[in-house]
Formats: sequence, structure tokens, C-alpha cells
Amino acid sequence: MGNGLKVLECVPNFSEGRDQAIIERIVAPLKNREGVRLVNYEGDHDYNRLVVTVLGEPESVKQAILDAIGVATELIDLNHHEGEHLRMGATDVVPLIPIRNMSAEETVELSKSMACEINERYGIPVFLYEDSAASPDRVNLANIRRGQFEGMADKLLVPEWKPDFGERTIHPTAGVTAVGARFPLIAYNIDLGTDDIDVANRIARAIRQSGGGFQSIKAGGVELKDKGIVQVTMNITDYRKNPIYRVLETVRMEAKRYGVEVIGSEIIGLAPLTALVHSLEYYLGLHGFDESKIIEHWLLDD
Repeated sequence: MGNGLKVLECVPNFSEGRDQAIIERIVAPLKNREGVRLVNYEGDHDYNRLVVTVLGEPESVKQAILDAIGVATELIDLNHHEGEHLRMGATDVVPLIPIRNMSAEETVELSKSMACEINERYGIPVFLYEDSAASPDRVNLANIRRGQFEGMADKLLVPEWKPDFGERTIHPTAGVTAVGARFPLIAYNIDLGTDDIDVANRIARAIRQSGGGFQSIKAGGVELKDKGIVQVTMNITDYRKNPIYRVLETVRMEAKRYGVEVIGSEIIGLAPLTALVHSLEYYLGLHGFDESKIIEHWLLDD
């Protein structure tokens, strides 16, 4: 992926995180494909969700993702789906992120083209969100997803919730999908040393933007029953405004109010190098540090 090529990142989320055979079939169209690099895929049992990260030439990525969506549509039936993560579709959301030599405007146009083809190929209604949204109430994915799969059939009949592509009828097993161009977000989860979901919810409410907390933070509490703990799960939608370290340290302080410790954290999918450098600089107390002091930074264009 040299300097002159356009590079797009796509991070589709599928509603299957438990059956490894199904997961492998969904990602199969993304492997060994010209112009496409499957760089990461992670299935989560508690969330029952698969997060996939693909990089490559925009049109090639688009066609590969469309094929993967076809497999997911065939294999996932949301009428029998349970998990901790909110969802409205077998392919729940398809974010497109410009990485190199692509403008936001180009990415928005590609998202519209992909949304149209998803509907035409598979009969799935599609909403556009984030930078691709046609109206302010559709920018936030949470507004679109509210009601989830079980409530979406009725929601589509409400006058203001006609899909951007498709009819006002959900796909009977695959539901509804959202597609949109956006800035790179960081899916970040913080584990708490307790099984009290109320504690996680209180902390999430304190840090998220909608609760009066940090700008660009969406957060909620989740039970990880297999591990016997709870988690504050979040999306950092703009790490330039509120970096990882600030969120983590705030959660630590809030947790102490309830006599609870932070016992770990995780990044789901990929994160921008700059975002990690910010936290490295903070925790090591480095002065004048930036990406240019990382060896691999100078190898990225080789």
C-alpha cells in the first residue's frame, strides 16, 4: 500500500461472536483477496458480536465487505440471537474510515454506494449515519439503533424513520444495517473487579457525554458473566479531544467511590498510533515525544 494509493479502513460489526465456524465463513471472503488486507477479527462470547477490520483499495474493500455481508445474512438469524451488545442487524454497522489519500467527501460517497448495494443485493433496509447522515437525528448511531431488532419493524413505520435505502420493512432474519463514513474511533473497555452492574452503569453515566461527562465518549455498563465481573464499555469517538489515559484515570477515580478497582482494559479492533502515543507519553512522563521517535513509524511506507 504505497504512498500513491488510496487506503480505506472498514470495520463491520456482525452479530455473531460464539460460533467459530460461522465466524470463519463470514471472514472467508475477506482473505486472500487482491487489494484487501484482513488485519483483525475478534469475536466476543458475552457480546455475541464479531468486529472485523479490513484495509485496502476502496472499491476492492467495498466488494469484499459486500460478499461478507451476504454470508452473514445467510447464516445469522436475529430471531434467535442473544448477547450483551445492542444490535439491530445481522450486519449491524459498517463504518468506513479514510486512511490515506481519501477525503471525507469521497468516503461519504462510497458509503452511499455501499448502502445502496446492500439493499439491492440482500433486501436489507440501510440507514446512513455519522458523516454520511442525511439529517442531524441520524448522525448518532444510538438514535438509529434504539429499539433494536425486536422493535425495528414498528420503528420503520414511524414517518421520520424511513430508511435511507429500502422499504419500511425489516429483513426477517437480518434486520437493518447502518453504514457511514466517520473519524477513527477507539472501542475501549475497562474491567472492574466486581460483579455489580449498577457500579458499571453509574461510572459509565459519569464519563459519557450524554450524562454530562467527557465530550466524544459513549459508554455503558456490561456484565461479563463468564468472568464474574462487569465492564465499562465505550467508544472514544475522537481521541484528540479526550485520550485513552484521561478516560482510564477518571474511571479509576470513580471506581474508588464504590470500593472497586480497575483490573484491566482492552482495545477492540485497531487504534491509531497517535492515540497510543498520547497515553505512552502520559504514563512515562516523556517530554517532547511523538511518533517520529518510534522505529516502526519510519517503516510504515516501505
